[in-house]
Amino acid sequence: MPSGEYDPETVEAKWQDRWVSEDTYAYADAEGADADAVDPDTAFSIDSPPPTVSGSLHWGHAYGFTLQDFVARFERMRGENVFFPFGFDDNGIASERLTEEELDVRHQDFDRREFQRMCREVCEGYEAEFTEKMQGLGISIDWDQTYQTISPEVQRTSQLSFIELYDEGREYRQRAPAIWCPECETAISQVETEDDEQDSHFHDIEFDVVDSDETFVISTTRPELLPACVAVFVHPDDEENEHLVGEEARIPIFGQEVPVIEDERVDLETGSGIVMCCTFGDQTDIEWYQAHDLNLRIAIDESGTLTDVAGEYAGMSSAEAREAIVSDLENDGALLDRRAITHTVNVHERCGTSVEFLVKDQWYVELLDKTDEYLEAGRQMDWYPEKMFTRYKNWIEGLQWDWSISRQRSSGIPFPVWYCGECEHVVVAEREDLPVDPLADDPPVDSCPECGHGEFVPEDDVFDTWATSSLTPLINAGWGWDAEKGETTLDRPELYQFDLRPQGHDIISFWLFHTVVKCYEHTGEVPFDSVMINGMVLDENREKMSKSKGNVVSPDEVVSKYPVDAARYWAAGSAVGDDLPYSEKGLRAGEKLIRKLWNASKLVESLTDDAPEEFDHDELHALDRWLLAELDQEIARVSEKLENREFSKARDGLRSFFWNTFCDDYLEIAKQRVREEDDDSAKYTLQIAHRRFVKLFAPVLAHVTEELWRDMHGEEAESVHRAAWPEPLGVDADVAAGETAMAVVGALRKYKSDNQLSMNASVDRVLVYGNVRGFEEDISGVMHVEELETLDEEPQIESVVTGVDLDYSLVGPEFGAQVPDIEADIEAEEYEVVDGSLRAGGAELDPEMFTIEEERRYTGEGEMLEAGDAVVIVQHGD
Repeated sequence: MPSGEYDPETVEAKWQDRWVSEDTYAYADAEGADADAVDPDTAFSIDSPPPTVSGSLHWGHAYGFTLQDFVARFERMRGENVFFPFGFDDNGIASERLTEEELDVRHQDFDRREFQRMCREVCEGYEAEFTEKMQGLGISIDWDQTYQTISPEVQRTSQLSFIELYDEGREYRQRAPAIWCPECETAISQVETEDDEQDSHFHDIEFDVVDSDETFVISTTRPELLPACVAVFVHPDDEENEHLVGEEARIPIFGQEVPVIEDERVDLETGSGIVMCCTFGDQTDIEWYQAHDLNLRIAIDESGTLTDVAGEYAGMSSAEAREAIVSDLENDGALLDRRAITHTVNVHERCGTSVEFLVKDQWYVELLDKTDEYLEAGRQMDWYPEKMFTRYKNWIEGLQWDWSISRQRSSGIPFPVWYCGECEHVVVAEREDLPVDPLADDPPVDSCPECGHGEFVPEDDVFDTWATSSLTPLINAGWGWDAEKGETTLDRPELYQFDLRPQGHDIISFWLFHTVVKCYEHTGEVPFDSVMINGMVLDENREKMSKSKGNVVSPDEVVSKYPVDAARYWAAGSAVGDDLPYSEKGLRAGEKLIRKLWNASKLVESLTDDAPEEFDHDELHALDRWLLAELDQEIARVSEKLENREFSKARDGLRSFFWNTFCDDYLEIAKQRVREEDDDSAKYTLQIAHRRFVKLFAPVLAHVTEELWRDMHGEEAESVHRAAWPEPLGVDADVAAGETAMAVVGALRKYKSDNQLSMNASVDRVLVYGNVRGFEEDISGVMHVEELETLDEEPQIESVVTGVDLDYSLVGPEFGAQVPDIEADIEAEEYEVVDGSLRAGGAELDPEMFTIEEERRYTGEGEMLEAGDAVVIVQHGD
């Protein structure tokens, strides 16, 4: 029997260590067994998100992985062979920036291999910390199933994906406008940008019409792009300015002459309605450039610095050039107005830097021709919650670019590509040679297959990190090239399609969409049966946690004050998909439940030392059958909620049933029967119910339930997390009568408490109107009722008016000074209600202006208590 108070610090550390050392959560194929021997019908595979190695784990990681763990533990107990891996996403910009910040260096200042070595060393330290933290949170990961996205094995998979898609015509290299981050000095994809509200200024600038005295005004937030201006656009419906179409405009200060063209994409509601087109300021500039075959004038380079095209402003940053150009425009009389505004700016989500659009050679995955197929692929998956499919749908419908997968960084997975030094023909690596590094390895041919030239230029770009992490289902399923068969195969086909993709709603467009694209292209199937989307962790004021706000709460900080199981309890407190505020109150509620479970377990075990292991259910006492029947219903309900990933409903209902129905109602009666009558029916029921409660709580309260289970079955027994999930026993009972009986017990408890009577105080006589057949002895025994009688007819009860409640929002405006008179008559009970209207104080009030307050009163001997649908009369002898 558990002794003393529960010590979470000692217990939790003990089981975390043993779960890892004993491989409690190992997938059946973890030791390299033949995959064909693994039953695909019992494999439950989770494509868990590999956290980006960009710093320490935060509450968002802890929350997301805890929700996944609920699923893993539940499915494992239902007999599934759960595959629950852990990855480290350490091959992208985030890990580079972490290295630069940690070591106070810039990647541009080092040889690529040297900087890659530095990245590996920094990331390894954080990855060890990640492992320790995940184990410390009790996440039931199989630690034999870990991977790094920069590892040679994953590099092979990523490069194979590139070659497969290239051969299928789904990838292309093109010199075209690309979204560019001046801070990170790399191209990024549309998915890596986000909108940011920023303060700025609208500048009204006067342009001259060539060979004319006429002028017109352009309104722009980016005067530093004037040197890149290649055209001016007017809307075809703009009658005021249509005469300008076909003319030439002269750019102030810089002097280039550009055509005035009409185009329907001009926004007539913004600024003057006349727009300059610069190569490039935004997406519309790119569309105009392509549609009208405009000139190319690049005024801003990769680092956000103005180029020679800007003349005397060359070498300035964008911000410096903006102020200098505005000053010169003002001196020249071309700046007519400058007014402060707030507008939406596209920024790189990694660093918050405003993006530019530069013409670059980049590799792309073609997306826009198959958006309907990717949307249909999303419909084939079950979404928890369903509403999150709308975000996926909206992202696809809003796509404007193909997927840019090349990055100009030092650390990452290299493209397996060389270019002919003469004709730029693309040469890709042989599949059998992967992984390769073109900067160090020779191409697979001696001369160009196209022109015969013998010199090659290696590609020095690396893959976007999402180009690799989008392959996690294939990485974990062992997707690779089978040289003998000449095709791609899966080492673990039983894992694919994965049963569950859990992730945050903030990366639906990043990780989920790109994973669907890659896996659909490689396998022809969607990668997941279901998707579970969690929300974000907010602070207690429901604001997003961020370092800049100083409101970040670390997992270490929480588990130093509260048990891990309390944090797990808190994590189960929100509907999946909704954001969850950090709550000390929720953590304390978890602590209380842990103590309640521990103390109730001690009591139950003290009562059931000699409980029979078997008992004919038909011979059980009526109350015992009722409890087990109610527990059957609760098991079915909790199972359904967990299947539907409704963790908060599963948690709250189970807690209420355990605390109120079992502990407050049944346990109080059963312990009396055991102590006074040595009742085997009660002992058996307590033992069976207790074991089932421990299993039901196990997915959420992982540590305390393990401690209780091993205490019941011995330290060397199988883990509760490997025990079978409880199935309903099918016990036949009068559930309605039992519920009514418990309501009567509750009403009598409250009566004694309200009258300051001890719970052991005798009650002479109790009358019950309600169905409590079979439970009379239980009510009498636990509440010490000398005589209990059930009634066939309701006692003499009448409704008595106790007052009138006025709606002053209606009465005041209508009757004004008469209100005190109305109140006085009501107080003196000198009012009447006629045909639904109230007459008082010389006024007649309409029915909606008041409410008659009534209560039921017993007119016979004794005191009436309400007990749900039952009526209880308490009588005392003389």
